[in-house]
Amino acid sequence: MDKPRRGYWRECWTEDITGRTQPALRASFDAYSAPQADGWVAIALRTISPALDPDASQKAWDWLYDGRIATRRALLRAEACTVTITQADTRITWTIRPVLFLPLAHRQGIELPACTQVFKPRTAPQAPHTHD
Repeated sequence: MDKPRRGYWRECWTEDITGRTQPALRASFDAYSAPQADGWVAIALRTISPALDPDASQKAWDWLYDGRIATRRALLRAEACTVTITQADTRITWTIRPVLFLPLAHRQGIELPACTQVFKPRTAPQAPHTHD
């Protein structure tokens, strides 16, 4: 790959809504199509829905049946999207953002550049398009 490639950056954050702890990034992945991007959220929601309380489970299935269509349309318009489920004191947020993946410069040896040691991930998810 020698040119930038369009795709999506996906993140999953959890947050204690009582404020006792800071939000935590649980996972982040790349995707190269809208179906691949929202499929990750769909798989996660189907997997956890049996363990959710009735309200959270209903929100999960509402997104799977209706919200996913709106999410897919937004992604195809290159809009960022979030899906949020709250279970007890925990808020889980999946965020999908359109991005350009830049090709990595070839490097000799196995040593990473010094700048990789100072990278700090963002502290909380932010996206304009939300489905609760």
